[in-house]
Amino acid sequence: MHDFLVVGAGPAGSRFARRAAEAGWDVLVFEQGTVGEPLACSGHVSTDVWEFTPDGAREDLLQNEIYGARFRLGGPESDPYPFYKDEVVSNVIDRVGLDRWLADAARDVGADLREHHTVTAVEEHSDHVAVTVRGPDGVETHRARMVAGADGPRSKVRSEVGLPEPGELLHGVLGFEEVADDQDFVDVHLTVPGFFAWRIPRGAAGVEYGLAAEPGAEVGEWFDAFTDSYGAATTNRCSGLIPIGPPDSVTSRRAFLLGDAAAQTKPFTGGGIRYGMVAADHAAETVDPRRPGTLSAYEAAWRSDLGREIRLGAWIRRAYSLPQTVQRVGLSLFAGEIGVHMDEPSTLFSREQLRAMLSRS
Repeated sequence: MHDFLVVGAGPAGSRFARRAAEAGWDVLVFEQGTVGEPLACSGHVSTDVWEFTPDGAREDLLQNEIYGARFRLGGPESDPYPFYKDEVVSNVIDRVGLDRWLADAARDVGADLREHHTVTAVEEHSDHVAVTVRGPDGVETHRARMVAGADGPRSKVRSEVGLPEPGELLHGVLGFEEVADDQDFVDVHLTVPGFFAWRIPRGAAGVEYGLAAEPGAEVGEWFDAFTDSYGAATTNRCSGLIPIGPPDSVTSRRAFLLGDAAAQTKPFTGGGIRYGMVAADHAAETVDPRRPGTLSAYEAAWRSDLGREIRLGAWIRRAYSLPQTVQRVGLSLFAGEIGVHMDEPSTLFSREQLRAMLSRS
């Protein structure tokens, strides 16, 4: 009987496994394939990510430092609206490497993390959870006091225990160009209905191109047109779903969700690395596997911390669908030096942002 069984070894799952194992709990983790693969997430993150990684990770994973973003309402030749700081705003990292560092950190403190194990069934009982997996040695069933579903937008744990779906699922596409680019600005194009496309310089590692839109849209064709506008020949194209809008509940009797499985993401960018790890910390601090009632404390804690930012992020997202004339006015108003944190929409109303706007006038 394990204390926690974690399904999924992405950032949220590995972070929770590490924190729970550090607290002395018996933790078993299953990852469907190889940790970090296949890549389906951008490597553009806030500098806060290093608060969650072991010593030495930054030196190994950092590819570029970013000072701002150029927003555009057309292609690469359209007029840019720059937003920037005089200090590093964000980092570009080896995204696959991040997952591996976090998984190794969990293993180092005692979590049993097994790759190439696919969860096929989850059954909740009065005093435990039974999880069936298919691995290299065949089909096995493991018991734990609780199960953490950190298994992505199409969470098997979520469906098996009957928890509700995220509000929506976007379709994201990434592609990479192997031409070194050490610019310190990203480019954001508000040319995709309901969302945007992006270009991220990764230093010696090349350039990341990406785009997200509602499923069913001509995402592939739009991506090709976007990269063609830059004259880019991308390789290693990958795609994935981006969950937006957390459901009303991410906990059941003996199960709880983390990260993309819980749609703990930023509605205005789709990023969820930091939000998922913040939620994982709340779970590790509040959930006692011997006391199912503590799941309500986790539910309250992560929503208290992230709920306001997610709601404000949803309002920012609505601006992507405004008429271009209105977008142009808004971008002109806010362009210039900013005092905003990329993961915290509430900082739009901060003293730092007000000071930055006043300095421009």
